[in-house]
Formats: sequence, structure tokens, C-alpha cells
Amino acid sequence: MINKERLTKKFISYVKIDTQSDPKSETTPSTEKQWNLANKLVDELKEIGLQDVGIDENAYVMATLPANVPHEVPVIGFVSHFDTTPDFSGTNVNPQIIENYDGKDIVLNTEKNIILSPDYFEDLEQYKGQTLITTDGTTLLGADDKAGITEIITAMEYLVDNPEIPHGKIRICFTPDEEIGRGAHKFDIEKFGAEWAYTMDGSQIGELEYENFNAAGAVVKIFGKSVHPGYAKDKMINSMYIAQDFINSLPRMETPEHTEGRQGFFHLSSIKGDVEETVLEYIIRDHDKTHFEARKQMMQDLVSDICSQYDRDCISIEIKDQYANMREKVEPVLHIVDLAEKAMEEVNVKPIIKPIRGGTDGAQLSYMGLPCPNIFAGGHNFHGKYEYVPVESMQKAAEVIVKLAELTAKKYE
Repeated sequence: MINKERLTKKFISYVKIDTQSDPKSETTPSTEKQWNLANKLVDELKEIGLQDVGIDENAYVMATLPANVPHEVPVIGFVSHFDTTPDFSGTNVNPQIIENYDGKDIVLNTEKNIILSPDYFEDLEQYKGQTLITTDGTTLLGADDKAGITEIITAMEYLVDNPEIPHGKIRICFTPDEEIGRGAHKFDIEKFGAEWAYTMDGSQIGELEYENFNAAGAVVKIFGKSVHPGYAKDKMINSMYIAQDFINSLPRMETPEHTEGRQGFFHLSSIKGDVEETVLEYIIRDHDKTHFEARKQMMQDLVSDICSQYDRDCISIEIKDQYANMREKVEPVLHIVDLAEKAMEEVNVKPIIKPIRGGTDGAQLSYMGLPCPNIFAGGHNFHGKYEYVPVESMQKAAEVIVKLAELTAKKYE
């Protein structure tokens, strides 16, 4: 049985270390402070008895648990990221432990009247009676993905301490900068040496995912003409009004707040502007490849239409693909999903197989030659002050890892 107190202590020690990544940085890792946790993880992996523990010049941490069976077993891997999102503060994280949760409102911060309520966050209701770890209402928690790291290390430690559980060679890797889309960019697949892997980076207990969005980012720049307002008749062109036209011309109901499941969207994530210039930043998402390409084309056509209306180059767009749906790469080896599903069932977790409305390192890794489905890490409400994780979910995730290792070894006897 996974030790609850030890797991909790480990998780809290990780989330208290600020590892926020920075999309504006060109280094890897994007922030120096990520090294603080990366180096700590190296020390811990050595302490629990793993081999080949190392960290490269980009802060990728790798280690090996050697096989304890005589027969050939495919090398499998487990991957998590240690950075936290730049969307919300990860400085001075002060976790709160709520034991035997009573199903009612949780006051995160009395002074600021910040409340985590099941009336709004209905998922809370399923964790009544469990131990929750929450924020104090001023920062995120960092369960994305320090819960995954906790679970992987806890599982490896359990396998070391219980050598009677059969397993093949297991490789683990902890990555920087996943939250800014670069977690797999400098991942050394050949060095990792696994036939397939699993990212421990999902949300609620039971999640098992091998489909994700096709993703792109778009930067739209609108150029106006600034003239003194008193003399602007037939001279001024206000870039913000053109930006408004662009925004309103995209399907209003195809945005994150109005879509679910496999439905794609356009998401306006940033707008900065004045009369002379306005910049819009979008993310474009769709599970269906054809629909994804159509969304990109729609934005490009809209730019052309607006330019023709103003008879000048008043607007430009740059679209960059970010990652693709990993389903194409995982379906040919679907037995790796079947193994994860069986592992969950054997530790009394009901699998929830669904598409990811986002992306993980696993998407990029799958296209790099390492098929990599995603397994729950247990957290909820990522990237904000309402983030929380049930300790029991982390325990179960660690049990799934242990069981996966065992099932893989037995499958190839």
C-alpha cells in the first residue's frame, strides 16, 4: 500500500519550490529557478536507489529502475514535467491540507473571501471524506504536474522496496517548460530508450487519454493611422475598431467557454492595442485534422477580406503549428492503452477514456517516435487559485504505475 503521509510530504516539498516557466525566454529551461527542483529530484532518485540518474544541460532528468525478471520485457517509461504555468503566480505556494473533507465550502483565504465551493466546482462532491490539498487563494498549487512527479517517484520507491513485484526495465524522465509548449523539444528519445511511455499529467482520477487537440498559435497585427482627433475626418484609421471587426467575424460560440468533448475552438488569449497598432493572440484547437486546417484557413481568409475592405495592408497574420493529435501514432500500438486500462481496473479505478482538451508532452513525444498516452495525476482546476488535488487520487495514480509495470512484465513472460 502506498504510504499516504510520505506521499503528501513529498508533494508539498515540491510545490513549495517555484518553477514557473517563461514563454518570452529563449533558454532551456526558460527560467533558472526550474533548476532548483530539477536538482532536488536528481538527489531523491539517487537516494531511493535508481540507476543511471542524470540531468543534462537543459535540465531534463532521467533515471532507470533495472528489470528484476529474467525474460525480455519492453522498456517502458513514465514522464512528468516540473514547471508550472506562467498564467498564474507560483511564488510562495502555501498548501492547505483539508482532512476528511465534509463536502462543504472550503475557505481558501478569509481576508480576500476566496472560497472553493462545490456549488461551482461540482467535482468536489466526489471527494467527500478524502484528504484534499488546496492553495491559500493567492497562488496556484502546482499539482500540474508536481502530482505526476510525486506519483512516479513514489511508485519507483515502492517497487525498489518490494522486489517481489515483477517488472521490466523502467525509464523515467522529468522535463522543463511543458507549460509553454517546449517540454519535448529537447527530449532525447534515443537516450531515454523506451519502447513506449506514459505521461502522468491528466486531471481527475481515472482519466486515460490518447487523443488530444491539433494545436496552432496565431498572432494577428492590425495597423491603423493615428491623427489628432480634432482633425481626423477621413484620415484616422483606428486599429482597435478593425480588431473588433476581426474578433466579431469569428464564430462566437466556437470558443472554449462554449465547447466540450471533441469540439474545437478559437481562443483569443491576449489583446493589446492603441489607435496605431493592435495585436491579437489566438490559440486554435481541433481534434479533427480537416476541421483544424479549415480553422486556420478561415482566419487567413478573414485577414484577406479585411485588407480588401480597406484597400490596404492593414492587417497581417502569422500562424504556427504547435502540436498534433497523438491518436494517429498511438492507435497502431493500442495495446499500451489496454494495459493502462487493465492496470486501473486492477487497483479499483474506473477508467475514463476521453480526448484531452489540451496537449501534453506525450503528443509531441508520440510524433518523435515514443508513443505516449496520458494517465491521470489527480488534480483539478489547474492554472489558478482554485487548484486542488485529493491525496487518495495521487495514491491511486502511484498504484496504477506499479500495476502497469507488473502487468507489462507478466504480458511478456
